[in-house]
Amino acid sequence: MKELLRLAGRGEGGNLEFKRRLSRSVHLRRERKQSLACQLRYRAASGSGRAVYLIGVDDSGSVVGLSRDELEESVEVLSEIAAEAGFAITSRKDYALNGRHCAMLVLERSRLEKEHLLIAVAGHVDHGKSTLVGTLVSGEADDGSGKTRRYLDTRKHEIERGLSAELSYAVYGFTSSGEPVRLRNPLSRRERAEVVRKAAKVVSFVDTVGHEPWLRTTIRGIVGQKLDYGLLTIAGNEGITHITKEHLGIMLAMDLPVIVVITKCDLAGDLKELQREIARLLAVVGRVPKFIDSLKDLEQLGSFWQTGALVPVLAVSAVTGEGLELLDRLLYMLPKRVSQPERSASFLMYIDKIYSIQGVGMVVSGSVKRGAVRRGETLFLGPDREGKFHRVRSTSIEVHHLSVENAEVGEVVGIAIKGSPVEPRRGMVLSSAELKAARAFTAEIVVLNHPTRIASGYEPVVHLETISEAVVLEPLEREYLAAGDRGRVRMTFKYHPHYVEVGQRFVFREGRSKGIGVVTEVHRA
Repeated sequence: MKELLRLAGRGEGGNLEFKRRLSRSVHLRRERKQSLACQLRYRAASGSGRAVYLIGVDDSGSVVGLSRDELEESVEVLSEIAAEAGFAITSRKDYALNGRHCAMLVLERSRLEKEHLLIAVAGHVDHGKSTLVGTLVSGEADDGSGKTRRYLDTRKHEIERGLSAELSYAVYGFTSSGEPVRLRNPLSRRERAEVVRKAAKVVSFVDTVGHEPWLRTTIRGIVGQKLDYGLLTIAGNEGITHITKEHLGIMLAMDLPVIVVITKCDLAGDLKELQREIARLLAVVGRVPKFIDSLKDLEQLGSFWQTGALVPVLAVSAVTGEGLELLDRLLYMLPKRVSQPERSASFLMYIDKIYSIQGVGMVVSGSVKRGAVRRGETLFLGPDREGKFHRVRSTSIEVHHLSVENAEVGEVVGIAIKGSPVEPRRGMVLSSAELKAARAFTAEIVVLNHPTRIASGYEPVVHLETISEAVVLEPLEREYLAAGDRGRVRMTFKYHPHYVEVGQRFVFREGRSKGIGVVTEVHRA
């Protein structure tokens, strides 16, 4: 208490700020919050990036104290103001005087200079994708009826039917020693932000859709994100299905290292037989399974499987908890798959979702494909229908609801933008450089399925990054292509120009026809 009284006696100034009380109803109003965020930046600038706040102390330096509930509300409000300013509470000391409570808080600039993995979770409907992710991020056991999936399914019809229909995002993390940092309430935006702020390593999940009619949504979740790994679920009581093979094929087409998780292992009949089936499936696509039953098995993985040749296979149960500790440890071990050129390149993000938020304005979200972006930076949005790019300003950046000053390659971000004369749409990009749109591109493709022949004029839908649009296909080296054929083709977007780069991988589909390809030449608009 002496330390608090000594600081209060010094009076406000420098990096020291007094706050009698902070309330949600008053201090989190938009203009007031921004004003207090500016005040915090000023205090920190006076203290070499470090500010000290005394809560329960009035402007004159008198220690008045608060009730316990008032103090906790004040600390939570200050935490949100700090996030607005790009800061975080790094230490807290509580004091009590005559039944009243005070606190001294140290705030420092928050940075996301940490490892951040992005993992797509796929698999057949009812094979436990959302339940597994919900259990991982919460540490809460499932009840056998998908209780923990409520953390991922947010639409009324998803909850009622128990079927995901849109991409969902979830996050948890690890301390520097490898202890999981979970959420007591994964539906709380504030808790998600706290995980991102506190964890030394962050794992973001893209929970895809297992129902066949929404296959294009799953493709977007795998193709349209800057993923590090793919996690394929196979229910122990149902085994491998055609959708299992479909999702595995998409992951491999995107050159993703894959982890196979046998879910519902407590309901599995003959687990050994299912493991043999998985081994046979992986052998068909040139992969070797590594069955993980102990920590020793994990240690033996080394870095060999990161090339994608070796596939870890774990059996887990969200109900009994079997295998979850091993899965936690595996996820903690995974390294970030980003090259130095991708880190140092200019910023680029393909837009996946668009929101209009009261008090904030237009927000676009996606995963950063390369480079880094800073709050307040001038960016380019496009291409529009004419292939043009437009200058916009990034007014704020969030990573899982944590307000940050910057974000880098591989992070899932929401960026508030102002100044755009056009409505953003999925498939557009945000970039730090003004780019040129493409009306067409040349690609090397492989036709996986097709009932007849593919000739000039064929119109499949191409899924490239977050772009999903019909193209007109023209074989360049032969008259037609059939199932199993490889060939060089020209693809022309039917409706809009898009931004495309050499080396990008894509999937194309039309009815039961499907193929994969890689861009080899871009024809700018």
